Amino acid sequence: MGLLERLRKEWFILGIVLVIAVARLEPAVGVKGGPLKPEITITYIAVSAIFFNSGLSLKTEELTSALMHVKLHLFVQIFTLVFFPTAIWLFLQLLSITPINEWLLKGLQTVGCMPPPVSSAVILTKAVGGNEAAAIFNSAFGSFLGIVITPLLLLLFLGSSSSVPFTSIFSQLFMTVVVPLIIGQHSSRQVEGVWLYFTDKFLWVCSVTVTKIVRRYIKDWLERKKPPFGAISSCVLLMIIYTTFCDTFANPNIDLDKFSLIIIVFIIFSIQMSFMFLTFLFSTRNNSSFTPADTVAIVFCSTHKSLTLGIPMLKIVFAGYEHLSLISVPLLIYHPAQILLGSLLVPTIKSWMVSRQKALKLTRQPKAPVKV
Repeated sequence: MGLLERLRKEWFILGIVLVIAVARLEPAVGVKGGPLKPEITITYIAVSAIFFNSGLSLKTEELTSALMHVKLHLFVQIFTLVFFPTAIWLFLQLLSITPINEWLLKGLQTVGCMPPPVSSAVILTKAVGGNEAAAIFNSAFGSFLGIVITPLLLLLFLGSSSSVPFTSIFSQLFMTVVVPLIIGQHSSRQVEGVWLYFTDKFLWVCSVTVTKIVRRYIKDWLERKKPPFGAISSCVLLMIIYTTFCDTFANPNIDLDKFSLIIIVFIIFSIQMSFMFLTFLFSTRNNSSFTPADTVAIVFCSTHKSLTLGIPMLKIVFAGYEHLSLISVPLLIYHPAQILLGSLLVPTIKSWMVSRQKALKLTRQPKAPVKV
């Protein structure tokens, strides 16, 4: 793979580095009350746009295709939203006596509270050849659960000392997350019908031919053109990251020491490796009833955390916190780390899955009768 192709593929991670660098050079542009007016454009418009795009791009059929695999779903969701944040909380009790920056430690807890991502776990599961349907269902279902459960976990483990009252948090989450998501999901199924309805109402007096042309255009746009919903959400997310770090660099009271940052990076990779190994052990036990393909989906879905959902939620739940960007740092590190680590492990996991499937196939084959 050439350098340019590699850079094009990893444009989002490079974008994170770029927007943080730009925020460092000129933080006044994106601070609260600055030219970009992030208190309006980011808090409401950008966050709503991300979840509207999620609703548009996510197919309802994908949520029901693997619905009957209840045991797998319970394992993934309980590990992700119960075991993961609890284990991180217990681990942080030990780290609290160290000189590591306390806001970065709080950021580690926020990582544990996040739901699974809609994309990366599915992409890696597909790359290995695992149970893609289960990965799609758990990533999507976990994201829906996270809309409600993640704010509760954040307030449970980090306290409710945010300047935003509890009821305001959920009312804002409802208006900027749930409503756009539902509208986007509904629109993806109904937009053609709505457009045709108005077309028929307003243009029937003009020409039936015009109506047919519009109908054909919309159908082509929806079914063949396929707008880049993922890229749009990623660009909006970069705006959120940019304004978050503008607030950081504009605040002279915030200081991030290199020692804490290096330790946090090491801890994040250690957590990912440990939890991937743990989920692998649990899902490959003799009495687990999970197939090798199921194990692949479990390993990725249980240990990956959503940056797309996480940053907007942190922006809402911790609105008014001067250390919001420091709290966000571990999540910003965790995202590229999980993609990097997962990508490096794809060949190894794929080799294990193929060999395991062959071994199971051989054990299930009927033995040839013994000749007397």
